[in-house]
Amino acid sequence: MRLTDHFTLEELTQSETAARRRIDNTPSTAIVEHLTRTAHTLEQVRTLLGSHPVLVSSGYRSPALNAVVGGAANSAHMTGLAADFICPGFGTPLEICRKVAASGIVFDQLIQEGTWVHIGLARVGQKSRQQALTANFGAGGTTYTSGIA
Repeated sequence: MRLTDHFTLEELTQSETAARRRIDNTPSTAIVEHLTRTAHTLEQVRTLLGSHPVLVSSGYRSPALNAVVGGAANSAHMTGLAADFICPGFGTPLEICRKVAASGIVFDQLIQEGTWVHIGLARVGQKSRQQALTANFGAGGTTYTSGIA
């Protein structure tokens, strides 16, 4: 099912981990509506990045899948309001984050995750924080610092 010109429902719900572990990752109708919003935001990102393909590695995650992959307990992925992606035709995740953070694209969180970018949206009716963060991976777990570095 096509959500926008360049993004499909299948693309935003696919998970090798879910398939391998036989975890149902089927979104509800409400979550499909959220995924459609996420896809529209990804279209804006794609345009900003010179219309280079945006490759989504993680979109919707059912609560069971989110737990298996070690996602945050309050992850926007579980509501269909987040996506992890790269855009090799444009540049590195750091370059992508800098470009998106400096644009007028509305997001709740933008996280430079090292080898990928996380973008999350606020729920309808909630104010977007426009929070830009950098993930720091260490022996004690992942921490986040404000700003894109």
